[in-house]
Formats: sequence, C-alpha cells, structure tokens
Amino acid sequence: MQERPKQSNLIEGATGPWEVVIGMEVHAQVTSKSKLFSGASTEFGGEPNSHVSLVDAAMPGMLPVINEECIAQAIRTGLGLKAKINLNSVFDRKNYFYPDLPQGYQISQYKSPVVGEGEVIVDLLGGERVVVGIERLHLEQDAGKSLHDQHPKFSYVDLNRSGVALMEIVSKPDLRSSEQAKAYLTKLRTIMRYLGTCDGNMEEGSLRADINVSVRKPGAPLGTRCEIKNVNSIRFIGQAIEHEARRQIEILENGVSIKQETRLFDAKTGETRSMRSKEEAHDYRYFPDPDLLPLELSQDYVDRLADHLPELPDRKRARFIETFGLSAYDADVLVAEREAADYFEAVAKGREPKQAANWVINELFGRLNKEGKSIADSPVSAERLGAILDLIKDGTISGKIAKDVFDIAFSEGGDPRVIVKERGLTQVTDLGAIETEVDKVIAANPDKAEQAKAKPALAGWFVGQVMKATGGKASPQAVNELVKAKLGIE
Repeated sequence: MQERPKQSNLIEGATGPWEVVIGMEVHAQVTSKSKLFSGASTEFGGEPNSHVSLVDAAMPGMLPVINEECIAQAIRTGLGLKAKINLNSVFDRKNYFYPDLPQGYQISQYKSPVVGEGEVIVDLLGGERVVVGIERLHLEQDAGKSLHDQHPKFSYVDLNRSGVALMEIVSKPDLRSSEQAKAYLTKLRTIMRYLGTCDGNMEEGSLRADINVSVRKPGAPLGTRCEIKNVNSIRFIGQAIEHEARRQIEILENGVSIKQETRLFDAKTGETRSMRSKEEAHDYRYFPDPDLLPLELSQDYVDRLADHLPELPDRKRARFIETFGLSAYDADVLVAEREAADYFEAVAKGREPKQAANWVINELFGRLNKEGKSIADSPVSAERLGAILDLIKDGTISGKIAKDVFDIAFSEGGDPRVIVKERGLTQVTDLGAIETEVDKVIAANPDKAEQAKAKPALAGWFVGQVMKATGGKASPQAVNELVKAKLGIE
C-alpha cells in the first residue's frame, strides 16, 4: 500500500495539492593530498595552473595511475552510508567536450561503481524521520575551471581542479520537501566530516549538488524531472527546490507538459533558468577506460577499513541519549559537528552531563554564533569550561557569577580559577554576613514583608534584592532559606 504523503509536505496549487519529488546527486571532493590519477596537489587556493601534472593536462602518452587513498576514502564513505561495497568495479570514459576538460572525456564509473545501495537516516524537527535510499557512490575526476572575467575578449582556463577526485553520491527519489533535502545534505556532510573523507566546504567547491525535481498529484506516477546543476549552498538548495516546484506546478496547471532539461539556479533572483535539454547516458558514449584495469578489492581489505571507522553521528546521538540522559534535541545539536561532540564529552567527563550540555549549547554555542566563530576557534577550551562547572559545584561561585566568569574567559582569556581569585568573585557563604543583608532589605520594605506572609511568591523579590545588594556573590540557596525564615514562610 502506498504511503500517504504528509499534508505539511504538499504544495497548494490552483487545482489542489501537489507533491514534490526530489532526488540528489552530491559531488563531494575526496580528502586526499593528491588527485585521483596523478600526484599533483589538491590544495585549495593555489596560483592558476600551479597544481597540474602532465596527466591532468592530458599530455600525449601520459597514463593514469589510481590513487589508493581515494579508493579507501570512497569505501569508508560507503561504509558510513551502510552501503554495499562492490569488490569489483570499473572505471569508464564519459565522453563530452568542454574547454576545461583537457582529455575530451572524464574518467568516471557508470554501470559498475565502487559503492552500491545504502541509506541515510534524517531526523527533522518535530520528530519526523526520513530514510533516504542511496542508489550508488562512484568515483570520478573533476574538471578544471573556465574564467570569463579576466579578459574582455578571451576566456582563461585554470586546471588546478582538473583530476581532483570526486565522490558522486546518488540518492533515490525519497525526498518530499525542500526542508528534507536541506536536512539530508546537512546529514550527509556531517557523516563525511566524521569519517574525514570530505571537508564539506561548499564555499570552496568541495561539496556541490545537482537536484532532480518533479511534481505530481499525491499518489500519481512520478512526473517528468528537471535537474538543477551545481548548487553550492544548503540555503540555495532550499530556494531552488521551492522555485522549481512552483514553476512546474504552474506549467502543469496551465495544461502544458514539463520538458526534461538541465537548469541553473540564479542566487540573485532566486529562480531557476534553462541551461540545456537533458542528456541521456548513451549521449556520453560510456566505455571502459582502456588505460585502467578493473578495480578488484578483497573483503579483508574492506573489513580492515571498517574496523578503523570512528563512531558515526547516529550511534553517537543514541549514546548521548542513552548514557547521558540528554534530550533528542540536545543530542542532535551536539553531534552535528564532530568537534562539538568531542568538546562536550571532554566537558561532561566526571561532571553532570545535562549541566555540561546546557553550558555548551546555550553559553558557548550562543556566544560562538554571535561572534561568527566555529568550535575550533573557541577562546574557552573544554578544560576551562569544565573548571567553571567545578567552581559552581564546590560552591566557590554561583550560577550567575559563573556566567560573568565565562564572559571574561571568552573575551580576555585566562584560567577561570585565577579569574575568580584575582577579581574577588568568590561566592559569599558566611551566613552572618548574608543575614545582615537580608535584615536590611526586610527592614527597608515592611509593607512587602507583610504582604509576603499572605503571598509567599513575593519571597523571590526579597531574594533578588539581596542578591543585587551583594553583587550576586551571596549563595542563592542560603539567601532563599534565610528570607523564608525571616518572613515566616514555609
């Protein structure tokens, strides 16, 4: 029986609701020091044509040699996607002409990819869970880059990216909204970053997506799809899908058929525009590359790679919930980046996990977001944030003072213990001194003291006044107990 689409994922048109169907082809640059078939550097940002070997430039007689680390990285990614690893795969020539493709063909994989079917589990806000099927992952070379703004009459070509290893990860058409698509790519990027197989830097071109979009009436057969090429931002992916779906709905509701084609997304207008009619596979004239033998792997080799994989986001999320008692939301936030998860675990070690999570998410992440910094750039190390929690636990400082100490450590640096000592921020626990301040506040407000006996909630006002009078240094627990005792409130 066909699953009924969620109402929230439907788009309302003039003739009723429509369902958008989305599949994605993600191009992820393999993390490797050298290219797929040559020893040239893959470092980003070099001078044009400075990272180019004779193989990359397609000089006559130059033969490709497979980079084993790129193969291993593809297998690790496949294992992280719970995918089938094909022990036998073939590199093919995909023939097409483009000025920045020196060979006149791209070495890719077609019928026999290195990685077969897998899945990515995507958890969305509100508890919705989507299982996105992975059709395949294959390796291929990247092309160079044409530069059209360097000269008024000529286009220049930079071959630094030519031959860089890419993993093309092809999903099944299991996504039903722009939000699902954005969450899927975010999760896929997180998995690869945990594995260390792709850095996911979309601004540097390390991760790009082609998006296949079609629309249909709920329950109807799949519609004709259009492909949106090379979208390099998660936000743009959402915008491109929203625009393309509504464009197709409008065309169909006007009684016109959708033409299968390749389109581009214009970030300035937020619209897609036609690029070319869609090629079919036979137009590329695929055939096995005669310069490369079929790739044959042993199961033992794959198993050794599997044995050394890190703990991946889904397992880490489950452990944070089960072992630390965190909410699903907190666990999701903490495992989104491997560095953030490692930071939290260092803070939580030997301490109360929920308190550690609150401080990492609310105080640290809040401040980092405000400053536009990543966890790697945090001025407050996990050790020093842990020290703040220790100072709260042993009663040296109150929670309020702890936030002041954190602000100082973030802005100026320094050990929290030294900050507390040098700035006289130690919490006042002397009951005699606190009692004196409580007596002063009650004596100055006799009317409120009388009202508090009938309305015990007013005790909070007196606690606040005492804390203010002591500069927040008095023990909140001691102040609360003394206020209630003095006012005769149980």
